[in-house]
Amino acid sequence: MFVEHLPDDRGQAHTLEAFTAALLLVTGLIFATQATAVTPLSASTSNQHVENQAEIAAQDLLSTADASGDLEAALLYYDNGSFVGAADGEGYAGLPPESHPLHDPLTEAFGDRQIAFDIDVYYPEDGGNETGDTPMVDMGSPTDNAATASVRVALYGDDRFGADGQHVLSEDGPGRGYFADPADGDGEVLYTVVEVRITAWQM
Repeated sequence: MFVEHLPDDRGQAHTLEAFTAALLLVTGLIFATQATAVTPLSASTSNQHVENQAEIAAQDLLSTADASGDLEAALLYYDNGSFVGAADGEGYAGLPPESHPLHDPLTEAFGDRQIAFDIDVYYPEDGGNETGDTPMVDMGSPTDNAATASVRVALYGDDRFGADGQHVLSEDGPGRGYFADPADGDGEVLYTVVEVRITAWQM
């Protein structure tokens, strides 16, 4: 007795299903890799890296300039309502002139790295109840990824200010247009304490 075997298409169907599944799997992997790939040059990590580097550079500059006395000298490089060589009350539009105490440190920290920055000085007003500010450098509006660093500097009554240090804070600071008045009393000993803040961002 013979049994007749009819053609069986199940093998071809299984092969086709396996091929389709493999194709879907490879396509999904490619899509997922492209959608979630993060490299050192991707926008988020790159911006974070630049922000971190700018913050470190700004804080290092402030700490070094404060320790060397250049920061105090920069604050005293002011006469008749503006920093020497800057537009009246507006600060420098870029790097300060070569005669400015912070010219070289700022050039080294930011000038060669295509990083823009603002430097603002904050000081107490109205007996410490209010805070005033004046720009030392104003290079524009910071981006959302800007980094900031700050340090406080004490100014004393016998500190001399002006292009040639020809004025004394306690004697003719406000009279000669110095941006900050004495914080308390006549300012003969401690004149005021200011905060110097750098905001830096990639151009």
